[in-house]
Amino acid sequence: MKSSLAPLLEQAAAAPVEGRSPWQDARMRFRRNKAAVASLVLLALITLACIIGPMLLPNAFDSADWNAMSATPTFANWHLFGTDETGRDLLVRCLIGGRVSLLIGALATLTSVTLGIVWGAVAGFVGGRVDNAMMRFVDMMYAIPYLLIAILMVTLLGREFYLVVLTITVFSWMDMARVVRGQTLAIRSKEYVEAARAIGVSTSGIIVRHVVPNLLGIVAIYTTVTVPGVILTESVLSFLGLGVQEPMTSWGVLIQDGVGVMESSPWILLFPAALLSVTLYCINFVGDGLRDALDPKDR
Repeated sequence: MKSSLAPLLEQAAAAPVEGRSPWQDARMRFRRNKAAVASLVLLALITLACIIGPMLLPNAFDSADWNAMSATPTFANWHLFGTDETGRDLLVRCLIGGRVSLLIGALATLTSVTLGIVWGAVAGFVGGRVDNAMMRFVDMMYAIPYLLIAILMVTLLGREFYLVVLTITVFSWMDMARVVRGQTLAIRSKEYVEAARAIGVSTSGIIVRHVVPNLLGIVAIYTTVTVPGVILTESVLSFLGLGVQEPMTSWGVLIQDGVGVMESSPWILLFPAALLSVTLYCINFVGDGLRDALDPKDR
């Protein structure tokens, strides 16, 4: 019996054991979260529909059907979401509006996250007076009523697409800076950072090569929290008439249009509001899944 098992044992001992990286473990944990996976798939479908849908549908977002003004949802002429008061197809406008809202959310989040990472990593790693001065500036930014200043900036500078992104970015990076600074304070005392200092690596090199890569987990989680806030801020500005200008549209603009006619034409409000709500819920569920996957001790 021993002689028959010996070759198998030797073969098993000789076979290399393949390990899994932390990112592979995180991916497996994320896949087990059914709500997060379903939300990610639904979010991808909404994004894909907003990108491709307007090119496949026969109606243009700015063309009016004078024979179907404030028409209820119908299959006629592909008015599946109905039309608004001027006869414009609501389905195409919802998809175009989603494209604009998602693009503003992605760009403003990218710029604010980048600024927050740089600011927080430098403040936390350098420390001392530099840290104190940088974080006091963040405190001053918190004291400013961001919505009031955002309205003022948009009013003075205009409502161009890039100005809306800039306005939202200016007041959405402080939370990321604080989170990154706190994590950097814990990372800078690690052995690999001390070893890098001992061999003469510059401060900027340590931040780029050692600090920032070890922040990716918390940054990925917090980014999913930032995106809904940014999209909601854009929707609020557009709802107040300070965001995207006509004939271009966004979900906030469509919701503003729908509020005025919600009693006579409720579908003009319900469809863009539903798309905005579903998108925000999906992003939040994906964020919860990433939190559980990247930091399973918090589950």
